[in-house]
Amino acid sequence: MGKINVETCEIEGLKIITPAVYGDARGYFMETYNYNDFKAAGIPEVFVQDNQSSSSKGVLRGLHFQINFPQDKLVRVVAGEVFDVAVDLRPGSATYGKWHGVLLSADNKKQFFIPKNFAHGFVVLSDHAEFCYKCTDFYHPNDEGGLAWNDPEIGVEWPIPEGMELNLSEKDKKWGSFREYTENRK
Repeated sequence: MGKINVETCEIEGLKIITPAVYGDARGYFMETYNYNDFKAAGIPEVFVQDNQSSSSKGVLRGLHFQINFPQDKLVRVVAGEVFDVAVDLRPGSATYGKWHGVLLSADNKKQFFIPKNFAHGFVVLSDHAEFCYKCTDFYHPNDEGGLAWNDPEIGVEWPIPEGMELNLSEKDKKWGSFREYTENRK
């Protein structure tokens, strides 16, 4: 037990993990995390904090990052469905400013590994979603950064169905552009 399938993405460092699921008439069992299996798959990070959020349809959270205390994240959905996005903010990266998205759901049981120095966000596509994530550093409330979720320069193609109203926090409505972020880093 405990074996995982790891897919790489076109952006180096991002990985989609599908765990082995063992089912029978009673239901199913799966290991959601095993340090040895993840290390063997090229993800040796040690996670120090687990978080969970609950959101309704149309909630869009992001695009967030920690400025001075960046975190690797391993994210998954335990109820519902979200479209999850990572944006490369690594200085000197060949894919700087590029994004990758993946559909995460309780049904597909996929996980998304997002390394340090990526902005992260998601939109809830189901009526309700429970989103879980492991982090390699603790949350530092005075270290938050963010990018506008709809910045045309990044160009995330959010799969927002026609007629779905988005629900964003006041903070997420005010994040600046990718261009401003890049200029302020210099």
